[in-house]
Amino acid sequence: GRGESRGQSFTFDKVFGPESSQDDVFGEISALVQSALDGYKVCIFAYGQTGSGKTYTMTGPQEGGSVPDFCSAPDRGMIPRAVSMIFDEVEALEARGWKYDIKVSFLEIYNEVLRDLLAEPGADAKKLEIKHVDQGSRAQVTNLRVVSAECAADVQTLLQQATETRATAATTHNEQSSRSHSVFTMQVYGVHEVSGEVCEGALNLIDLAGSERVSTGVDDKAHTERLRETQSINKSLSSLCDVISALANKDHHIPFRNSKLTYLLQPSLGGDAKCLMFVNNSPSRLHFQESLNSLRFASKVSSVQLRRLASP
Repeated sequence: GRGESRGQSFTFDKVFGPESSQDDVFGEISALVQSALDGYKVCIFAYGQTGSGKTYTMTGPQEGGSVPDFCSAPDRGMIPRAVSMIFDEVEALEARGWKYDIKVSFLEIYNEVLRDLLAEPGADAKKLEIKHVDQGSRAQVTNLRVVSAECAADVQTLLQQATETRATAATTHNEQSSRSHSVFTMQVYGVHEVSGEVCEGALNLIDLAGSERVSTGVDDKAHTERLRETQSINKSLSSLCDVISALANKDHHIPFRNSKLTYLLQPSLGGDAKCLMFVNNSPSRLHFQESLNSLRFASKVSSVQLRRLASP
């Protein structure tokens, strides 16, 4: 699709208007979700300013702080739909001799610090550190809670816990949730009982931090904190773009270590991994500049032609 504003034009693989349904959007990524079952590592990002609909796209409406039903809510987002699709496919594949182990984790990155969103309530916070294992083919986060899931309902319960954890952080840490990246990961491990064939994939769904600039008219302390947040976010987003560009150019050095986000996702960004980015924009004239900035960032990412990108 193509959108124009003040003489500027941007081209993306798909544009979803306000009338588009969540089902329409999921139709664009369902093949990528399937790829995780086929043994690929997949990353799906949502990018845009706070309030542009990233969390709605990824999770769906959260009325009263509750996540939508994974199987029946008409406006459920990409995470519920992807989880339901994977378990439906697993059920069909198990009838053909496959056995699967599905594990889920959910963390956020705020000012380059990792936080476990599935940590047991009341448990002491433990430092999370990223390590690469199995010759760099897999990222492991020390002290991160990774939970086995038997069905979509199990994951819905976990996502509800993560949502409540983020809501608490938003209340006590200056709306931290909108200024942090959240990374939902499903690890898919399958073995065929007869042939012994092994299939191992991963699906990462990333709600990126709000891309807006620091607002003016706040007190010095708040402004200093927001400035630090924004610098951290900009560095992280810039690092993501640099990594994608370096991969597309087949550069000898890929700067994965420049941010926690890219270092965490390194195994799912290189090699034969698959990647897609949603770019969410507000239709309000008041947000014109931020929307323009989002489109410029998306255009830069899209121009490397690593994978297809979509813009809802």
